[in-house]
Amino acid sequence: MTAKEYYMAGLGKLGTGDLDGAIAEFERAVADDASFYMARLGWAQALDRQGKIDNAIEQVNHALKIVPDEALAHTSLSRLYQQKGMIEEAEREMAISQKLSQNI
Repeated sequence: MTAKEYYMAGLGKLGTGDLDGAIAEFERAVADDASFYMARLGWAQALDRQGKIDNAIEQVNHALKIVPDEALAHTSLSRLYQQKGMIEEAEREMAISQKLSQNI
């Protein structure tokens, strides 16, 4: 399977609530293509649903190393920071996301 196929399988498992299965598929996608940042964001979403916020933040930060100007990644990071009560950081990330969205 290709990275995209693993990613799509991960999304399917995420949709059915199979979070461990989704994470396994997203891990496979990243192993196949380390630059596939959307797999990192999917992985973060599954971790978030498991309550593993710090691990989810780590995955989003990996994605941002690949695509620092991706508004969706900054929005995801903002939401995760909000969950941790890191309001200043959340607001900073949302401002970055909004600025990037305006540039589209």
